[in-house]
Amino acid sequence: MAKKTSSLFNMLLTLVIITIISGFLLGYVNEVTKGPKAKVQSARKMKALQEVLPAFDNNLLEDVLFINTEKKDSLEVFIAKNAGNTVGYAIEGNSNKGFSGLVKTIVGFTPYGSINNIAVVEQKETPGLGTKMKEAAFIQQFIGKNPNDFDLRVKKDGGQVDALTGATISTRAFNETITDAYQVFKEAQQKVKQ
Repeated sequence: MAKKTSSLFNMLLTLVIITIISGFLLGYVNEVTKGPKAKVQSARKMKALQEVLPAFDNNLLEDVLFINTEKKDSLEVFIAKNAGNTVGYAIEGNSNKGFSGLVKTIVGFTPYGSINNIAVVEQKETPGLGTKMKEAAFIQQFIGKNPNDFDLRVKKDGGQVDALTGATISTRAFNETITDAYQVFKEAQQKVKQ
């Protein structure tokens, strides 16, 4: 049996075959895991919505309003109702200005615009510094405040927010998510009144 000689054609053919097989396998794995990933994301979102809204008895996924913004084509506004009355709104806020990039929150508002609660749903900030934005001690300073009357800038910038120690950039990004969510809240409130 003669030994095959290594040639450029043989190497390219082998590489093409390996690439095609790998591509098909990656596509298959992606297709198989798409459903479970969507379920996990939906469960995570529902948990965050329950965290930031007062008690509600409606299906939030049915009572959703879509608002177009400058940053995104459409943002979901979840309207919480209890016994037919609107008790709160939950809106996702985003900022790409975090120390390590994207910071994403879900902000719950009362019907009058005060912050009911905030849940951080995505961030990649510095562990031990920026990640403290998820802690209740930091979020507590926003609860019950209306962004119309509460200056969402850090104290260093002349605002009313106590920045996280060593994580002013992360705090600014967090504040931007609230500001964005509040702007969408005001638009949603106008649409609901119509």
